[in-house]
Amino acid sequence: MFSEKVANSIDALLAYWDAQRVCRYSNDAYLKWFGRKRAEMVDKVTMQELLGPLYLESLPFIEEAYKGVIQVFERDTSMQDGTVRHSLATYTPDIEKGRVIGIITHVVDITKQKNTESELSIAKKKAEELATHDYLTGLPNRVLLNDRIESNILIAKRRNLYFAVSIMDLDGFKKINDTLGHFAGDLVLVEIAKRSQAALREYDTISRFGGDEFVILLPEIQRKEEIDVIANRLLEYSRAPIPFHGKLIQPSLSLGIAVYPNDGIDRETLLRKADLALYVAKAMGKNRLSFAEDWKD
Repeated sequence: MFSEKVANSIDALLAYWDAQRVCRYSNDAYLKWFGRKRAEMVDKVTMQELLGPLYLESLPFIEEAYKGVIQVFERDTSMQDGTVRHSLATYTPDIEKGRVIGIITHVVDITKQKNTESELSIAKKKAEELATHDYLTGLPNRVLLNDRIESNILIAKRRNLYFAVSIMDLDGFKKINDTLGHFAGDLVLVEIAKRSQAALREYDTISRFGGDEFVILLPEIQRKEEIDVIANRLLEYSRAPIPFHGKLIQPSLSLGIAVYPNDGIDRETLLRKADLALYVAKAMGKNRLSFAEDWKD
């Protein structure tokens, strides 16, 4: 009687199955989980009848348990209300004189723990995303881009490759904010980010450095002409008007470009040279590109 009270006081599911896989004992938690009454469960129901489709999924563990090997595994159970319950099951053989005469099943509901793990994983992924990506455009931010530039320096040095760093700036962006408001400015930034991604190769990186400034990393460059093609495509893709409340916003870009190792062999120098080249592009009338080699210190 005392052991019965103990078994029924715990949340874990306990049951005993004989050699013919018929239920000979079930605690209250087990009955509640499967929605059964004791009178219709004990000495009547087989494992296969109780588990239904779950029986085949659990069969490898059941077979091993009846061979005398303890089994510990996780499984998911689809409930009638459409929810999924996660559990940790232990099948312990009852061995008498070297022969398995039954197995004891011990099942713990770990749904809350699994849901918590899932929520924590999602929260962690979101935190990592926020730490490395721009909140408005979803582009990599300064932290992630700097890391990728450093990685490309190591790769380019080892494999004797070129790569380009370009600073891209929206022409007249302050005027858009001042005349149409920051909502319009945000719309333009998001649209330019999308267009720029479409203009780049799949392994290029575009990052928002803040405000209306973007930095683009073009790895594995063989010839200067490749940079020209990509940069001009960026300019071309940016020129289509952007509708905003019955008006058309006409965007344009200026780009300054520095090439590793010609213009610098470290991240700071490359970014500085690209920024100086951007200044030249702006001074020449905007809506154009300029290479750092055109800048004379």
